[in-house]
Amino acid sequence: SNLRTKQKLLKEKLDNGYTLCKGSSPTMQEVLTTIEKIARTDVNVLLLGENGTGKEVIAREIHRQSNRADEIFVNVDVGALSESLFESEMFGHKKGAFTDAYEDKPGRFQIASGGTIFLDEIGNLSLPLQSKLLSAIQNHEITPLGSNTSIPVNLRLICATNQPIAEMVKRGVFREDLMYRINTMQIEIPPLRKRVEDIPAL
Repeated sequence: SNLRTKQKLLKEKLDNGYTLCKGSSPTMQEVLTTIEKIARTDVNVLLLGENGTGKEVIAREIHRQSNRADEIFVNVDVGALSESLFESEMFGHKKGAFTDAYEDKPGRFQIASGGTIFLDEIGNLSLPLQSKLLSAIQNHEITPLGSNTSIPVNLRLICATNQPIAEMVKRGVFREDLMYRINTMQIEIPPLRKRVEDIPAL
């Protein structure tokens, strides 16, 4: 269809902008080898690394090499979503669900179904929101605000954080069961100062 063609062209254009996933350093080669091994599986991936290490670039590269490459890649900065907006943004809402809900709106999970969803800054979520997210991931379904009907979703989940998430679990500020769900495979992305030989290529 025409829409599918447009989507493909747009995707190619976006992918071209994300060719920074390169590196001749041993640490980066290791990351790229891992991506190659896991991309075609559907395992949930947790990306760890400081700000500016290119976590979204890596997430897009996993999607690009995956069996879902022709489907949508949805990027959500969950750390920037307020408590009140989280459910509506992630799971959608029905018309009239709250004061400004003038029409039905699909959430990011529904939009990403078939493709990949990338949840950035997952370490910033409060415990109640972590619980809601865990439920959606576990059940592979979401319920829009104002609806009694759940919607099945089929997606690849990639999460990222710059926070020490294992330590947060020990402190009780991040749910252990959620960490196990999002962390089937963990990839640590080294900062540039630890791979200076990659700077000329970048």
